[in-house]
Amino acid sequence: MRKKVFSAALGFCLLATVTAATAFAQGVSEPFLRATIPFEFTVRGKALPAGDYVIKRFTDDSSNLLVISNVKDHERAVFETENVKVETAPRKGEIVFHRYGESYFLSEVFTGGEEMGNELPPSRQERRLKRDLASNKTETETVAVAAY
Repeated sequence: MRKKVFSAALGFCLLATVTAATAFAQGVSEPFLRATIPFEFTVRGKALPAGDYVIKRFTDDSSNLLVISNVKDHERAVFETENVKVETAPRKGEIVFHRYGESYFLSEVFTGGEEMGNELPPSRQERRLKRDLASNKTETETVAVAAY
């Protein structure tokens, strides 16, 4: 009897794992931006290495939940954004970072030709660095990377 219960529980767990993995794979939509980012950067507390990246919507119906993935080693981060409107739509896509000394933080994502973009709220680490720089009277730099 114990073997049957154990086998049934194991089978259920395996089925749940396969179903979740399939749902996740189907959930991530097609890339809408690709870029080569020449420096290490942080997204919501996760450090990502320099390299080639794609940014996708997590699902087709979730415009504010995005995934950034390294093309080479598949390192990724999922992050939530807020809509931001720009006065002039960028002609090409761009990914915007805030730079504090040698630290870069993903800040905004814009698709070419669209007046609406996605903005990340600053992380606790970014807010701390910004405060530290302000006390030294040093300004934050904004760095934009062209996307294709």
